[in-house]
Amino acid sequence: MLLPHSRLLDVPVMSLQTGAELARTSRPIIDPRNLKIIAFELDGEHLDETPSLIRIEDIREASTLGFIVDSSDEFIGVDDVIKIKQVYTYDFRLLDLPVIDTHHHKLGTVCGFTYEPKGYVIQQLNVKRPFLLSLADAEKLIHRSQIISIKDDAIIVNSADQPKSVALPVGQKYQNPFRQPNTQPDAVQSSNR
Repeated sequence: MLLPHSRLLDVPVMSLQTGAELARTSRPIIDPRNLKIIAFELDGEHLDETPSLIRIEDIREASTLGFIVDSSDEFIGVDDVIKIKQVYTYDFRLLDLPVIDTHHHKLGTVCGFTYEPKGYVIQQLNVKRPFLLSLADAEKLIHRSQIISIKDDAIIVNSADQPKSVALPVGQKYQNPFRQPNTQPDAVQSSNR
């Protein structure tokens, strides 16, 4: 099941020990190398430091009440975890990022995304189309397997008219960081001669 990104914003973070609201999520911290949400930045009056974060691993449960954590001891600062500090300093903001195809045509800007709640991996981008293209369809869905690269200023995706498998010149390697290797065995060819 995929959930919209709006389910991640302004979510109460509740204490399992006291049952009280400790803080609220203000934005997800997204690793642009794999489009995975690794933490949330928090807002609230009772936070010890700014910015305060909650790691995905420290969330016990995502319920209708919000995110359930053991206590406020789970909140961390940016400098507390090296991996989170590295991703936080990227200051990667997925929303409003332009999406361009391999032919350098602007497809639109990211206006939302859907994520898989078990691993907090972003699966699809909702792309708001430019005015003239929006006359045909207002939004376009881009699956993560279509993404070729993510840069500071744009997301590059496969063109719609580009064939799925492209023969590359000898020595040139293509690697999509979001596409998983094919785990199915090679097809067995048999001949009945």
